[in-house]
Amino acid sequence: MTVPAEPAARRALPLRAALSLLAVVIAAALPLVLPLFQVTLLVNVIIFAIVAVGLVLLTGILGLTSFGQAAFMGVGAYTTALLTTQAGWSPWLTLLAGFAVTGVIALILGLVTLRMQGHYLPLATIAWGISLYYTFGNTPALGGFTGLTDIPPIGVFGVPLTSPRHFAYLALIALGLTGLGAQFLLSSRTGRALRALRGGPVVAEAFGVNPFALKVNVFVLSALMASLAGWLYAHSQRFVNPTPFSLQAGIEALFMTVVGGPGHVWGALLGSGLITALREWLRGALPALIGAQGNFEVIVFGILIILTLQFARRGLWPLLDRALPAPPPRAPARAGALPVRAKPQPGAPLLEVERAVKQFGGLRAVSDVSFSLRAGEILGLIGPNGAGKSTLFNLVTGVSPATGGRVTLGGQDVTRLPARQIHRLGVARTFQHVHLQPDQTLLANTMMGGYARGRAGLLASLLHLERAEEAALHHEALRQLERVGLGPHAHTLAGNLALGQQRILEIARALVADPTLLLLDEPAAGLRYGEKLELITLLRRLRDDGVTILIVEHDMNLVMTLVDRLVVMNSGEKLAEGNPDEIRAHPAVREAYLGVDLEEGAA
Repeated sequence: MTVPAEPAARRALPLRAALSLLAVVIAAALPLVLPLFQVTLLVNVIIFAIVAVGLVLLTGILGLTSFGQAAFMGVGAYTTALLTTQAGWSPWLTLLAGFAVTGVIALILGLVTLRMQGHYLPLATIAWGISLYYTFGNTPALGGFTGLTDIPPIGVFGVPLTSPRHFAYLALIALGLTGLGAQFLLSSRTGRALRALRGGPVVAEAFGVNPFALKVNVFVLSALMASLAGWLYAHSQRFVNPTPFSLQAGIEALFMTVVGGPGHVWGALLGSGLITALREWLRGALPALIGAQGNFEVIVFGILIILTLQFARRGLWPLLDRALPAPPPRAPARAGALPVRAKPQPGAPLLEVERAVKQFGGLRAVSDVSFSLRAGEILGLIGPNGAGKSTLFNLVTGVSPATGGRVTLGGQDVTRLPARQIHRLGVARTFQHVHLQPDQTLLANTMMGGYARGRAGLLASLLHLERAEEAALHHEALRQLERVGLGPHAHTLAGNLALGQQRILEIARALVADPTLLLLDEPAAGLRYGEKLELITLLRRLRDDGVTILIVEHDMNLVMTLVDRLVVMNSGEKLAEGNPDEIRAHPAVREAYLGVDLEEGAA
């Protein structure tokens, strides 16, 4: 994929803006022109779209499947129903009370269940979804399965919203604010971290993310969106019972997200509209067609989901979105500077590994390995396949804690620190197997490297208060892409790059972190000869700029030309240490490499 031509980009932006404005005008007109029944149906579409927006964040982006969102919707609905009918609270106060109750419940459930992996998490959401449903139905104070009636209407400036036409505008405003907040969140450092977490915690944590805390935060946020939908539902229907908050309703909300497009915020509205309208039509058409009463629409929904997963796995919204490609984002005209890390004096001790041990059961992958790295140095870590090099990398970066020994960084013991804390001390890395977001641009992937240099959290991102920080990070990411030679492709999808270019992109992402120590795991794999020469030039320039480098590489020509010193490993143990000339002449090293030419250097 090539970068769109500038004239096309200039046309796309006004056209998208015009279509967005047209959509707003149509949405504002619908409550006035539709029949009253269809306005009520529109309100229901909007309410469930809000639930689906939360599922886009939780399931579509983060990858955590939840069948229990309708139960959170019930918490918000029952909270406002109980407090307005029995305590005389204002509905606006009960909205906040619903947020508080839902947030506490979601926090407890998230802390308990979000450490689960695989199919255990969806099963857990089914369990607590059913539990909350029967709690609603079996609590006398909540009206049992009959529910609560006579819920007062919401008042705006003293005017009660008793008409569905008036209430529809409140629902539209709620959906608009929810959708915009979700869009702002996804375009922020938090959104990039969410996308990185979907592929596993290793990359996200390597750049300063606390995976579990972020999962819990998004889980609670999606529950609060469902609570808002429940508040709207209770005051639009003016009564509540457990049925709309059952497990089946939770499954339907997930259907809406999948059909509309699980990775797209406004796909939630499309999916909600299709499923809700289709359900109403099928409830009338299928019994007449079959000649019997029953919930036959569920069968149709099952078939629809199977067809969607087979032929449109990303949902229906991307099919519409593809017709109008988004223009590349323009770099902000003005941007402040990101905080810059103080670099140690050249030659000062930076990294010390003392008798490091890593044991996996009966396998000793790293055995009593010691070496040091001084600031301003390029140290090579080499050895045959299975020598333990990548395992040692993981010990240094905190991905895998050492079984024994000690690792210090700048005099600080980091042996037991998690990867995210070690990263914040100035360590950035690339990976042996490329870890990128292939459906995101080079720019977005590179900006992920600056996560720890930002401060804006989830709330600031929702309110779009992170703009100055994002502008600075945008400029820094572009600067690093130019630095590694990928600047002209900044708006190309990362998945369209060759493997060698993807490895260079990982270096650019690491550089955005402003590291003191840069760890490179086989960065030359997949590079052509000329690209390797450019890599050597780049790494030498980084060293001159104050970046210390620890590199694992199988290309002996490149290593012998580039590094200042070498540590050779074999079978988990340190075999030798010295400068390239000493390593070339070391008999044990020559024997370990079984005749590999260590004399030849790169051009």
